[in-house]
Amino acid sequence: MGNTPVPGAKGLRRSLHFVPGGNDRMLEKALATNADSLILDLEDSVTPENKEAARDHVCNWITETDFGIQECLVRINPQDTPWGEDDLRAIMEVLPDGLVLPKIATLQDVDAIASVITEIEKNQEAVPGAVSLLLIGTEVAEAVFNLPAMAKHDRVDAVTWGAEDLSGALGAKAKRDAQGNYLEVFSFVRSTCLLAAIAGNAQPIDAVYVDIKNQEGLAQECKAAADMGYTGKVTIHPSQIEIVNAAFTPSSAEIEEASELIAAFEENQKHGKMAFTFKGQMVDVPHLRHAKKVLLIAARIAKEIN
Repeated sequence: MGNTPVPGAKGLRRSLHFVPGGNDRMLEKALATNADSLILDLEDSVTPENKEAARDHVCNWITETDFGIQECLVRINPQDTPWGEDDLRAIMEVLPDGLVLPKIATLQDVDAIASVITEIEKNQEAVPGAVSLLLIGTEVAEAVFNLPAMAKHDRVDAVTWGAEDLSGALGAKAKRDAQGNYLEVFSFVRSTCLLAAIAGNAQPIDAVYVDIKNQEGLAQECKAAADMGYTGKVTIHPSQIEIVNAAFTPSSAEIEEASELIAAFEENQKHGKMAFTFKGQMVDVPHLRHAKKVLLIAARIAKEIN
């Protein structure tokens, strides 16, 4: 995959949509959306007394549901909870596309989960490495400093971050300022997640936007994330999915400019030039790499949705 990961190892990952575990109506709605990935949730959306029933329900979903081109991911409970290990083993028996790991803190945590996955894949005679890991890598303070190592794990192909749980861990009174911008510590964590993901050759996924009625705010946050280098975002309401998909899909203007830039490079390279003026700006090899990435993502999207 090189050093510029694109959406995604198993398909597109512009929008990754949470579905409360055991809620059939929510699953039915999610399947009818254009979400690229569905995250069947066993953690925050399920009450303690319903954890075991939801686990069984989600296992049945995976076995019986036709997800079509949508990726099927499952967020299990943390391994230090009463449900975590049972979640891991039960869900792995039905082999989803991947697992979402919350409150993960160290590389040792990832290793321990990966070893169980490998064991069950062998027992199931499944393709080795077929089940990937998406880390919610910043929900506890310790994780922020271990994220670069965790993102390089062989099973990890995507990393996201979580402001809500981190806020609780920090005892923060707020996450954003009066203008709606993240406070410094959350902005730092957002940048750290992006850098760690790219360095680890994993897909960077931006965090949820919890103000579900503020579509303008969501669109602005998606644009900022895409401008930074994020390639997808987690959603918590169906109304967010189309906005997210649009933000992480190259526009026709971007595709046209990327094509023109690549053609200009080909022409200039004939004359021994890899740095030249294009539309009034100096361009060189990093610009060529970005243009190729835009076209690669656009081609992947066209293939997946057609």
